[in-house]
Amino acid sequence: MAEAVRVDHAPKLDGSLDDPLWQLAKPITDFRQKEPYEGQPPTEKTEVRILYTRRAAYFGIHCYDSEPSRIVATELRRDVSQDLDDHFEIVIDSNHNRRGGYVFEINALGTQSDGLIVEEQGGTDGCDFDRGWDGVWTSEAHITADGWTATIEIPFTTLNFTKSNSVIWGLNLKRFIRRKNEEDLWSAYRRTFGITKVSEAGELKGITDIGSGRLFIVKPYGLARYDKQTGQDPKFPLTGGVDVKYGINSNLVLNLTGNTDFADTEVDLEPFNLTPFKVFIPEKRQFFLENAGVFNFDIGDQDQLFFSRQIGIDPVTGQQVPINGGVRLTGSIGRTELGIMDVDTRSSGPNPYANYAVVRLKESLWSGSYIGVMGIDKRSGNPQDSFNQTGGVDTRLVFFKDWIVDAHAAGTNSPVNISGASGSATDVGASLSYRSNWLDGIVERRKIGPNFNPEVGFIERTDSNETYGDLTFKVRPKISGVRELQFEGFILHAPDTHNQVSTQEWQGTFRAEFNNGAYSDDDIADVFTQRITTPFHIYKNVFIPNGLYHFTRHQLTYGSGQNHRFTYNFFERWGGYYGGTLNEFRVRINYRPTAKFSISASETWDRFRLPLPNGNFSVVLASLQANYSFNRFLAFTSLIQMDTSNTQAVSANLRLRYNYRPDSDLYIIYNVGTQFASIAPDNPPQVRETRFAVKWTYSFSP
Repeated sequence: MAEAVRVDHAPKLDGSLDDPLWQLAKPITDFRQKEPYEGQPPTEKTEVRILYTRRAAYFGIHCYDSEPSRIVATELRRDVSQDLDDHFEIVIDSNHNRRGGYVFEINALGTQSDGLIVEEQGGTDGCDFDRGWDGVWTSEAHITADGWTATIEIPFTTLNFTKSNSVIWGLNLKRFIRRKNEEDLWSAYRRTFGITKVSEAGELKGITDIGSGRLFIVKPYGLARYDKQTGQDPKFPLTGGVDVKYGINSNLVLNLTGNTDFADTEVDLEPFNLTPFKVFIPEKRQFFLENAGVFNFDIGDQDQLFFSRQIGIDPVTGQQVPINGGVRLTGSIGRTELGIMDVDTRSSGPNPYANYAVVRLKESLWSGSYIGVMGIDKRSGNPQDSFNQTGGVDTRLVFFKDWIVDAHAAGTNSPVNISGASGSATDVGASLSYRSNWLDGIVERRKIGPNFNPEVGFIERTDSNETYGDLTFKVRPKISGVRELQFEGFILHAPDTHNQVSTQEWQGTFRAEFNNGAYSDDDIADVFTQRITTPFHIYKNVFIPNGLYHFTRHQLTYGSGQNHRFTYNFFERWGGYYGGTLNEFRVRINYRPTAKFSISASETWDRFRLPLPNGNFSVVLASLQANYSFNRFLAFTSLIQMDTSNTQAVSANLRLRYNYRPDSDLYIIYNVGTQFASIAPDNPPQVRETRFAVKWTYSFSP
């Protein structure tokens, strides 16, 4: 239990705790280790003080350190991962529903990152939270003679918090000490929990008699652009649009967007698909990222009943499809979490106009458990495929905190018969998983009909009757420098729905995690059986023919310690591949000489030896990224990529971002290549474009 103290005016927010107002608050000090020694006292002391006024809450943080010269602080860019730095996270469950919350993260330079936890789930990139949400808040931090200190102001409007009396928040705090790879939490410090376990968070009391914190933000933009696609005349559009965010009440937020633009979205890293299945590429566009967790409907592995990249991006070419506008309502009513979205796109190239309507409801049960439904309706100007409807029900049931049952049933309705034959258009599955400090396990059954066709979702394969099992044993030996050893084995048996062999895989893996953040991940054996039913395009004029293939592959991976300015990792996988052999070698290096400058380079070299005409070839993927931050608010990023499987192998993206006021930016962007990569199988050719854009946004509260 923590308590906030009322003050008449804000304390100094200069990163120091010299203002006497901070001494009015009782410090929070009772942190415990999550890593490396669960439940033990931290190796370094941490104090947090909390004040508030009628309009905002204030956090004063003192991270004591016995060796302040070894504090790692290298990142000045907002909303970039701070995993390579010492950092501090605050989770606020302002509605106290114990299912999710806002996350505010800073490092010892005061650099900000923020996001949401929804249904106790972290981000898709392994982060503690989903970075799609951006809030308006201020922070400063300094490294001192005894550690580092930080001050944070979070307006109640940022939290869309309108209740004024007898306030109780869910609260958790986390400190990460990079050089020790140590995580210290105020609550939920079990290794199987972590800061995403909002139901195990502590409480904050003392806030009362505050002003209205209703969220209301209007954010127009202006855009000037030069756009030239291969084979087309250049275009010079001048355009604009607007985004609106309005808090209907503390639990419901309405988002409106008009003439939506994504010129400032980061480009995708170019993939080279080695499988006959679709490629999953995470969403990066801001409108779809915000509150995206509300719309999650997992149906197995990376498969999703709703996948927002199917809206506004051609899944084959990766080209943008213009969005006229959209509306989204997210939040909760009582124990029911809801998400409603409607987006309208106009015709562009081979893509006809379309409208997408999505409804998602989840009824909260006990801690971490829910039952939910989802409905998706797509209407299109394509006369051969004028509509596609998807519906599903799902549940997650948590027993004894460590046992989890997940189940779903979904179906689709469409005028298109994707298999060309009779068969169901349903997907039904269930799994039982267990997680502890020494054992993780999952058993899963799933059956996907040959005509299951969620056009606004992502599904790797259809016509599959899958059985999957995975066990991971974890030990923490008393070996110097070693934190944890893992031994994993899984088996996947996935014939088609007529019980004909389609996909089989079994794998044995050994992993080691070291105290400095270094790791190894080695596949002792990865044994495949795969049936190809349509010739698989792998490279230029090389196609893998139909047939049943058996092959075995092996893998070695090592990543260096993460507590140095120079880090690296390499990956080597070798063995059989569709009747021949394939060697994959990948290396990535990162160097951060100063907080202002960082550079990273990666190369993947795939060497094919296939018993086919022109079957001996190599593909090289390479990237070079450099970042220079003039300060926390002005940053330049460059990314150069090479893909030798394309005739025009080199692409480039240069971006200057000036965050001239909270939630308001000026972007200057130059791009040659493709901004969004294709998710289609068979490595289809991409449309190349040259684009120069200047985009201005201005955020204000009416």
